Amino acid sequence: MQSGRDTPSGPFVVTLVVDLPIAKPDALEVIAFVADSEVENARTAFPRVGLERDVWAEVQIPRFADPPPLAIDVCTDVSVATAERAAARLAEALERVGWTVRAPRDDEI
Repeated sequence: MQSGRDTPSGPFVVTLVVDLPIAKPDALEVIAFVADSEVENARTAFPRVGLERDVWAEVQIPRFADPPPLAIDVCTDVSVATAERAAARLAEALERVGWTVRAPRDDEI
């Protein structure tokens, strides 16, 4: 897991990486399923899945014609520790449905 702040005033973010060729809407649906949640702002430029109070997941897909991986950013305005705990729970849930989740490599940040 890669953790830190997105911007100086932005949320705390922990990034998980998944090496799957999956579309962003499908990835969001799987995340919503394992989190027993729903996709918020579906069909907009900023969809996300609520994981718990004040914690959400966003999916970042590779640029056009780039191969996987896709990044799952677990975000919160609370603390990096809150983001890390939620990211660990999400990674475990995704692994239970067969996904392999890993921390980003330095060249993927």
